[in-house]
Amino acid sequence: MLTGFAVSSAAIFVAELGDKSQLMAMTFATRYRAWQVLLGITLATVVVHAASVGLGIGIGHLVPMEWVGLLAGVAFLGFAAWTLRGDSLTESEQAKAARGAGSAVLAVTGAFFLAELGDKTMLATVTLATQHGWFGTWIGSTVGMVLADALAIGAGLLLGKHLPERMIRYGAAALFALFGIWMVGDTLPTLL
Repeated sequence: MLTGFAVSSAAIFVAELGDKSQLMAMTFATRYRAWQVLLGITLATVVVHAASVGLGIGIGHLVPMEWVGLLAGVAFLGFAAWTLRGDSLTESEQAKAARGAGSAVLAVTGAFFLAELGDKTMLATVTLATQHGWFGTWIGSTVGMVLADALAIGAGLLLGKHLPERMIRYGAAALFALFGIWMVGDTLPTLL
């Protein structure tokens, strides 16, 4: 178990460096509180990596990853449009948002869940699970991903203090659109 944990933590941490998930973490950190982003990332990662380990131990032939990648890409294009449109809150909604963190955590969890389906870190976790114990691989890959994205959250917090909100919104929309186009472009040729 310890070998699976150590190998998975290190491999996923390195695989995550410079990945789209880190860019998403930076973007979300400019809009939401750091703990909300980290909690959302952790929740999504726990679920996706549990599924990855399950796939790695024998059910990989049941999930058509090409379709999952295509649907996730389309969803990201929707996230881009939503981000570009922007949101405005009434005073009462602002007060609720300050008190309740549920919607921010759900937004981050959903986005990361979709982004990680079929991603290289998911596929790396599937591969690691075929070679190491399931529990060590699951916990190790989750820890490696959360640590790498925590670094990105720190960078996002620094950027958020120095950039105007409008620039952050346009940048976030552009990143979501880029990820969506990339995911659709990556999976569509395999379906045709």
